[in-house]
Amino acid sequence: MDLPALLPRFRGRLHDPRTATVVGRLLGVAVLVCFVTGVVSHYLQEPPAWLSAHLPTRPVSGYRVTQGLHVISGTAAVPLLLVKLWTVYPRLFAWPPVRSVTHALERLSIAVLVAATLLELFMGLLNTVQWYVWPFSFRQVHWALAWVIIGSLLLHLAVKAPVVLANWRRRPTELREQDIEDEIDRRSLLLGLGTAVGAVTLFTAGQSVTPLKDLALLAPRDPDAGLQGLPVNRTARAAGITEEAVRAWRLHVEGPKPYDLTLDELRAMPQHRVELPIACVEGWSKSAHWEGVRIKDLLARAGLPDGARLRIVSLQRRGGYGVTEMDRPYTRDDLTLLALRLNGEILTPDHGFPARVIAPNRPGVLQTKWVTRLEVLA
Repeated sequence: MDLPALLPRFRGRLHDPRTATVVGRLLGVAVLVCFVTGVVSHYLQEPPAWLSAHLPTRPVSGYRVTQGLHVISGTAAVPLLLVKLWTVYPRLFAWPPVRSVTHALERLSIAVLVAATLLELFMGLLNTVQWYVWPFSFRQVHWALAWVIIGSLLLHLAVKAPVVLANWRRRPTELREQDIEDEIDRRSLLLGLGTAVGAVTLFTAGQSVTPLKDLALLAPRDPDAGLQGLPVNRTARAAGITEEAVRAWRLHVEGPKPYDLTLDELRAMPQHRVELPIACVEGWSKSAHWEGVRIKDLLARAGLPDGARLRIVSLQRRGGYGVTEMDRPYTRDDLTLLALRLNGEILTPDHGFPARVIAPNRPGVLQTKWVTRLEVLA
C-alpha cells in the first residue's frame, strides 16, 4: 500500500535488515555482558539465603573485574543502540502501522524493548556520577528493567529469527553490484561506529582498568583523586559522623564471650597487612594497602574459632548500608580485616576512622566504614 503523502520517504540504503542484523550482533554482545555482570553484582550485594554461605572470596579482584565490565559494556552499548535505532527507525513510518493482531503484538514488544533499554542505559549512566533524579530506588528498578529487557529481547529474536538468519552472513558470490555498493557503505558505517565505541571505552575504562587511567578523560571518577590515594563516595559529614561519637567509640563484639575494645586495645592486637581493591558499583576501583585486625581473630576471641555470620553496624546516621551482613566465607578468610590503616596511614574520617571493613571480592558499598559493632547472627 502506498504511503500517505504526509509521511516521510526514506531513500538511504542502510536502513535495511542486513545493517540492522550486523549492528544488532554487536549490541547483543554488549547487552549480554552487561546483563551477566549485572546479575553477578546484584547477587554479591544482596545474596539470597541459599547463596549467602557460598559466595566466593577468590579471586580477590573478582568484583572489580565484573563491575568494571558491567559499566564498560553498558557505556559501549549507548552508541551501538543509537545506531541500531537509526537503521530501523523508518519502520516507525511503515503503512499501514498495524496489519494484524500478531503484528500489533510484535510492535508492542519492540516498544517495550526499546523503552526499557533506553531507560536502563540512561539510569546506569547517571548512576556512574551518583546523580539520582528519580524518586524511586535505582537498584531495584535497574534490576527489574534488566529482566524486562532480556525477556522482550528473547521474544523479539524469536519473532525476527527468519530475518536475522537470512541476513546473518552473505557470501560475496551472492552479492549483486548494488549489494556491493551497499556493503561498502555499511563497512564505512561500521568503521565509524567502531571508532565511537572504541573512543568511549578507551576514555572511560581507566577508572577501573589501571593501565588506562591516564586516558580516562571522560570517566566520572579519577581513581587517584582522594585522601590517602583513594576516592571517597560518602564523607563522614554526609554520613552524619560526629566528633562526640568518635570520641566515645568502642568496638563491641557479640558471641559466646562478648567483649568491648577501645581503639588502643584494638591496635595492641596482632596487625595484618593486605593488598585489596575497593570496587564500587559506579564502576571505579583501585587497589590499596590495608592494615588491621583479622575478623576471624576478633571472632575467635569471642569464642567462634571458625568464623560466623555477622551483622556489621556502623556509626553512620545517614545514607544506605549503615548495617550490612557478612557470611562465613568472608569472616573466616585471612584477608578480611577490620582495617585501622590505609596505605601506611591511620584512616582519615572520610575513609572510616576509627575502623572499617575490607574483604576480598566484595562490593564497595559493603566495605562498611565507621564500624562500631559486630553482631553474630544465627
